[in-house]
Amino acid sequence: MEYEAVIGLETHVQLKTRSKMWCACPNEFGAPPNTNVCPVCLGLPGVLPVPNEEALRLTALAGLLLNCQIPPRAKFDRKNYFYPDMPKNYQITQYDLPSTVNGFVEFEFNGGVARVRITRAHLEEDVGKSFHFERTSGVDFNRAGVPLMEIVSEPDITSADMAYEYLNALKEILVQGGVSDCDMEKGMVRCDVNVSVRPKGSRELGAKIEIKNMNSFSGVRRALEYEIARQIEVLRSGGTLTQSTRRWDDVAGVTEEMRTKEYAHDYRYFPDPDLMPVAPSEAWLAQVRARLIELPLARKQRLMRDYGLPAGDAEVFKSNVPLCNYFERLARGAKNPKAIANWLLNNLQARLAETGTSLDDLKFPPESLLELVALVENRTISSSAAQQVFAEMFDTGRSPALIVQEKGLAQVSDTAAIEKFCDEVIAAHPGPANDFRSGKAAALNFLKGQVMKLSKGRANPVLVGEILERKLKG
Repeated sequence: MEYEAVIGLETHVQLKTRSKMWCACPNEFGAPPNTNVCPVCLGLPGVLPVPNEEALRLTALAGLLLNCQIPPRAKFDRKNYFYPDMPKNYQITQYDLPSTVNGFVEFEFNGGVARVRITRAHLEEDVGKSFHFERTSGVDFNRAGVPLMEIVSEPDITSADMAYEYLNALKEILVQGGVSDCDMEKGMVRCDVNVSVRPKGSRELGAKIEIKNMNSFSGVRRALEYEIARQIEVLRSGGTLTQSTRRWDDVAGVTEEMRTKEYAHDYRYFPDPDLMPVAPSEAWLAQVRARLIELPLARKQRLMRDYGLPAGDAEVFKSNVPLCNYFERLARGAKNPKAIANWLLNNLQARLAETGTSLDDLKFPPESLLELVALVENRTISSSAAQQVFAEMFDTGRSPALIVQEKGLAQVSDTAAIEKFCDEVIAAHPGPANDFRSGKAAALNFLKGQVMKLSKGRANPVLVGEILERKLKG
């Protein structure tokens, strides 16, 4: 029997705020343990939480970026459980009235565009972090109370690779939208995976297995590859699967059962009595909408459509917004946007990386690149000379035309001068010349190279080819 996977993801993302969700403690990574804490985030008696409005705004912004609806009313609830990293013994989260609902994410997959529906993106607080030593354990509460957004997908994902691409698309949207830095090494993104298998073509869901606290997208992919195969093997061997929670051992490459799955009623959700419901006004939402950006996939599609860029070029610009903006500043109204893209992607990016600089550090104005492209296209300089001009332009900021003039890089297009170079090369290399006459077309490239060398790269290569061919065939 053929089986298929049904996968839903719960992605937890720390929001990009300066302070925590309910207090003024800094939201920062790397501080000494238990220094960014106060009575509120430690859950001491008698304290009251105050919502972080920027976290509310960022959650609404994320919802809009994920094509979600913003309900007229949302509220906060207490999710009750005991664990050492949760100082209040409950987590403030959202249960039946979340901040955003019913959205979707579109991304490229298997040569097309896939869509994964978003059930909800709701706001809650992060917990502390447990540390286990040889004989003791400890908890760092610096992370406790950090604004955390949980993005819950519908079970629309059908493979480990699709889950991986979905997570990358989600991260790109949130980072470019300014919602989160999504730094995996700092624990800003964590993921719970819900996966089941069923007979292919069946509409009934199988037993849902949850894999908790995945901290890398590649780990999610590897865990799913293992878990899907494990579940199929259990069913094919006549076994049964029960709803449970497992953990991923990245070293061993296996999932291990932790406990049977809890249900919502186990957490005894109830509205938090210390927090009022949230009712966003139209004016407030208008401020949030003003922060919307063009979605990465839409940007890629537009670049291909409006500028005729190939998918590879558009993909780079999709992921690098500053470089994309720089390109569009130059490409609007340009005769050959592809030529501009080539200089940015093949030359400028490399020099920026080599020198550890950014676009803001460039010594030359953007218009200088347009001038350089024009010098090549009107055959004032050769492609090789253009590389020299660009290097000088990058280092000094001087204009391309001035560099060409001072270094004598203007291309020689005088027919008589090029004929003289060609005659000298043919006389000096009779072997390749006879090879070409005998039908070996590749020999012409060698002779062209010798002419360019003789002219110090200044001869017009198109004219060189034409004149050589005419002389050898004549």
